Parts: sequence; C-alpha cells; structure tokens
Amino acid sequence: GILFVICYFFKKNLFEILTIPLAVAMPESGTMIFTSLPEAFFTYLKVAFFGAIFLASPYILYQIWKFVSPGLFESEKKYVFPFMFFSVIFFLGGSAFAYYVVFPFGFKFFLAFGTDFIKPMLSIREYLSFSFKLLLAFGIIFELPVFMFFLSRIGLINSRTLTAKRKYAILVIFITAALFTPPDVVTQVMMALPLILLYEISVWVVKLGEKKVPREETPGNE
Repeated sequence: GILFVICYFFKKNLFEILTIPLAVAMPESGTMIFTSLPEAFFTYLKVAFFGAIFLASPYILYQIWKFVSPGLFESEKKYVFPFMFFSVIFFLGGSAFAYYVVFPFGFKFFLAFGTDFIKPMLSIREYLSFSFKLLLAFGIIFELPVFMFFLSRIGLINSRTLTAKRKYAILVIFITAALFTPPDVVTQVMMALPLILLYEISVWVVKLGEKKVPREETPGNE
C-alpha cells in the first residue's frame, strides 16, 4: 500500500520515463491521446500499481520462498537465496533489454509505416498495455538460465537432456514468443532470438554446474 502511494505521487514522472523510447521514435508533431474521460486517471493508477509491484518484487520472491521452503530438502534450500538474488537481477536485465533495445527498434519499425496522410495517434491506455506486456514478458524469459540451473541442482534436468532436446526447445520458444508478445512477427522474433541465446547459455550454465560435483552425483548420471 505504501509503495503504491509513493508511486502514485510520482505517477507522471514514471509515465514520462516509460514513454521516452516512444517520444524519441515519434515524429516531432507526434503526440499521445486519451479517448475517454477516465482513461488518463486509470492509466496513472495502473502505472502506480505496476511500479509498486516492481519495487516489491524482492519481497514477493521472499514470500514465495517461505511458501515452498518447507517442501524442500536441506540440500535444496541452499540454492534458494542465490536463486532469488539472480532471479531479480535477470528479471531486471530482461526488462532493461526490452526498454533499451526492443522498444526503440520496434517503435521505429512500426512508426515507419506512417505517411503524410497516415499519422500516428496513440492512446495512452494502449501504449501502457503494450509496453507493460513486453517489459513483463522479457523479464520472465530472461529468468531461463536461473530456472534451468535450479532444476539441474535438484536433479530434474541435465545438460545432455537439454542438448538432445534443443530442436524441440526452439519450437517451444517460438510458440512462447507468440503467446507472450503482441500479434506481430517482428516483436515475436525479437523475443525468440534472445530466448534461443538464453537457452544456449542455460545449457552452458548447467554443464558448468555439473563439473563442480563428482560425476556420480551429477543429476541424470545414475
């Protein structure tokens, strides 16, 4: 509640930060609009809400850990805190990738279809929905190496399985990109390519983790 109030106090600043990539990509005469009386008000509420969730994410992860920790073995619990730490780092990294790389490229690509007759008139509600979906989606997919490493440490996967199933993983990646992104090929490809790279990094991370334990203890080598 407190974080929401703080974020609402800075709602205009947060929204301005969120729209910087769009402002850079839009023509000088470009502007944003709202198409109903309460749209701007509810947009600011959403900005404050998602900002509060973003700031509270470490605490939310801690509560998730408290919920699942009773069901873990002692040997598994030692991986939880590193998992939480790197989960936050990778989530922020994914959101930053979307903001600094995907947003500028994607916005310029779509706005390039405008002409002297066809002018962009973007709704703040639609932009907020579009941008938050991408920030969340890229934040989640960048968790892949951390998630894979955690699964390997508790014995559910190993590097040989990941390598053997690579072609199926790539298919799942493109399906996932289609589900997590707006219905356009450009955005889907911009998500799928980093995700494929993250999958390869995950294989390498899992292999690296397996080398640090005796072979007979490596998951999947029974």
